[in-house]
Amino acid sequence: MGATPQIRQRTRPSSTRRPPQAPPSSAQERMSAANLTATNQPSPNERESPVTTDDSHAATKLRATMVSELHDLGAIRSESVAAAVATVPRHLFAPDAPLEDAYAADNPLVIKRDVNGKALSSMSATHIQVVMLEQADIEAGMRVLEIGSGGYNAALLAEIVGEQGRVTTVDIDPEIVERAGACLRSTGYDHIDVVLADAEEGVPANVPYDRIIVTAGAWDIPPAWLEQLSPDGRIVVPLRLKGATRTIAFDRDGEGGLISRSYGLCGFVPFQGAGSHTERLVAIDDGVSVRLDDDTQQVDVAALRQALHSPGIERWSRAAFDLPDELELFLLTSDPHMATLLADQERIDQRLLAGSTGRGAPVLIDGGSFAYRTSRENEETGGYETGVIAHGPSAEQIAERYVESLRRWAREHRRRGAATIRYLPKSAAVPAPSSELIIKRHGAVVVSWP
Repeated sequence: MGATPQIRQRTRPSSTRRPPQAPPSSAQERMSAANLTATNQPSPNERESPVTTDDSHAATKLRATMVSELHDLGAIRSESVAAAVATVPRHLFAPDAPLEDAYAADNPLVIKRDVNGKALSSMSATHIQVVMLEQADIEAGMRVLEIGSGGYNAALLAEIVGEQGRVTTVDIDPEIVERAGACLRSTGYDHIDVVLADAEEGVPANVPYDRIIVTAGAWDIPPAWLEQLSPDGRIVVPLRLKGATRTIAFDRDGEGGLISRSYGLCGFVPFQGAGSHTERLVAIDDGVSVRLDDDTQQVDVAALRQALHSPGIERWSRAAFDLPDELELFLLTSDPHMATLLADQERIDQRLLAGSTGRGAPVLIDGGSFAYRTSRENEETGGYETGVIAHGPSAEQIAERYVESLRRWAREHRRRGAATIRYLPKSAAVPAPSSELIIKRHGAVVVSWP
């Protein structure tokens, strides 16, 4: 499966950290960090940039502004995370980025692309990094494994766990590992273990881990992560669920599996290596496709193309359209025939499909008919109302079915965190197939809406 981990020897830090040195010029491009909240004042052990005095002063001010912004957004909720964000010089982990970009709270920075320009690795926006750190609820002295190296997030983890804790960061890409190691050494975090390995196998050398934080989009949870997690440990992972990604904080459920404590919307570069998974994108027509997460789900392309070019019908739910990410998760996980419908701007401009399909709309498919979510202004529902557009010979029936799902969500689940997400490894008892069950390679995910 994964490569044998190659651990670089960790040197315990002295009580006084070395001042940072500028990363070598070979460090390429940028990475993105997570959103955090902290105080407006820099930490007493704030490090100064060695670039220029002007850069150092400007970075200090921008860092304090970012911390304040993240605090106002509600991303930072703990003193430990606030202090870490106020301390770590993010611009030294993104030396090619302008200071303003390095300290923009919602700005991810791509650090490596493939030959076609697709992002292979990035430094996440500080906002999402902070959200995940708060989900992890890390304490001083803990042992933490970060899967997906960039350097900056590992430095934040090191600040939080302190000198009695231990941070290991692992990545499959040698260039990314070299870059992360160089940035960490140059900023005084050379006590962090930087590992080159396929994270499908975790990092056995430093087990057990009190926290495992995954910073790449994962389709499944490999057995090694559960085996290397301490009995009271927590995994925070951006997990793909029928084409939607949510960062989920999982604790052990006492029955061999995991149960969610919190989840939220996110987007990450996909996992590489043995744990990678490619979703199917089925072309229905020029500029129109259906994204399928389930390998067993089949669609009749010819019938759907014919339905696409037939007159559509609109049906409205009289239910408010808000919390679109929660509604999306509900729709995708409450019916096994749901997928995601996507259209390019040209087809939307031609009014072949509504604008909701531009970024992807949950679509209910039944043979040669389909229905997808849309919305319109309606002051009676608080601003916007959800509705359905349906095409095909069974348009009326499938539209009615979809509208009832919209009404049920609005009536019973219209709030943050309404779902409970469980991960059941193959070693645990997996329930019989149902609309709530999502089959994975190493187990299954059950999304319930109590």
